[in-house]
Amino acid sequence: MTSTDVMISDLVSQYGTNVTRKNLIDYAETSDVSFATVCNRLKDYKIGRGVYNLSVKEKLEESFNTMSATPAVDIVSLIPEKDKNYVPFGNFSDLKKIIKSKIFYPSFITGLSGNGKTFGVEQACSQLGRELIRVNITIETDEDDLIGGFRLVNGETVWHNGPVVEALQRGAVLLLDEIDLASNKILCLQSVLEGKGVFLKKIGKYVKATEGFNVFATANTKGKGSDDGRFIGTNVLNEAFLERFAVTFEQEYPTISIETKILNNYCRELECINDKFIDALVNWADIIRKTFNEGGIDEVISTRRLVHIIRAYSIFNNESKAISVCLNRFDDDTKQSFLDLFDKIVTPDETETTEETWSA
Repeated sequence: MTSTDVMISDLVSQYGTNVTRKNLIDYAETSDVSFATVCNRLKDYKIGRGVYNLSVKEKLEESFNTMSATPAVDIVSLIPEKDKNYVPFGNFSDLKKIIKSKIFYPSFITGLSGNGKTFGVEQACSQLGRELIRVNITIETDEDDLIGGFRLVNGETVWHNGPVVEALQRGAVLLLDEIDLASNKILCLQSVLEGKGVFLKKIGKYVKATEGFNVFATANTKGKGSDDGRFIGTNVLNEAFLERFAVTFEQEYPTISIETKILNNYCRELECINDKFIDALVNWADIIRKTFNEGGIDEVISTRRLVHIIRAYSIFNNESKAISVCLNRFDDDTKQSFLDLFDKIVTPDETETTEETWSA
């Protein structure tokens, strides 16, 4: 069978250094190599969708030496802004201690939607003056998105750092958000999660981790999928991948007192102070969560949803409308049951508690 070097030489002589998918199909039809084999052998030369540059290897050193001119992020400082509305709770102090220590200690944070998993990491970095690079993971996220790859810039093939390489070199905190949406392509991070840096095989360079580099991952599940179907799209992550996280934090929703402080902060910012409304909202959410945890309902009101309601209230200046528009994301039956519960909280039946009435 034709060797890779001979195949590349033939392709360059026939089509030049830049070849397309159609060129590869035509070549495969006239050679003893299948199209699938051609694509597999040239995967390191791919620079775009259906486009390959066969002179890449000759430009590697030049490309890598100039890659600082094309970083993944063009921002001078990646330190998150402090949010004056943030109230520390849950695992915040532990996350902050890990980041402050500068000891490499990859951490997995799991919990229901809208309970401050990502926000906590961001604000810990902000308070400590540490740079943070956040990557939103999807099923499509691959090595090129994370580690980096070649980009065609003004007709030239240029190496472009991915966010992982940027974080490694800057000694930044890397946040892999919604990690349980990832496919097995995420396994390209195995060595990174061991604190050993990463070998950029496409350019033959090794990138070591700078002091302070750390990895945090957030997810709605523990990487075992969603059995109840609540989080559609989440996947079962590789056991060896999960084992590389030193610790797993389980993030709960804030207590009533903490959530009250959070909503009060937003009300002050938005100039819509209403203590009675806030008290009703946090108690309403608390009852719904308790019922959810007991298996009585399938939906829950998150802290993020309560903040949405406060923002809507500041816009419409109407409590009922603020709640109603923010509950439209639920099905009609769930929305109505939530509205009925809120009405019972603001106008309680003196003969029985609201929680007992609704649960029954």
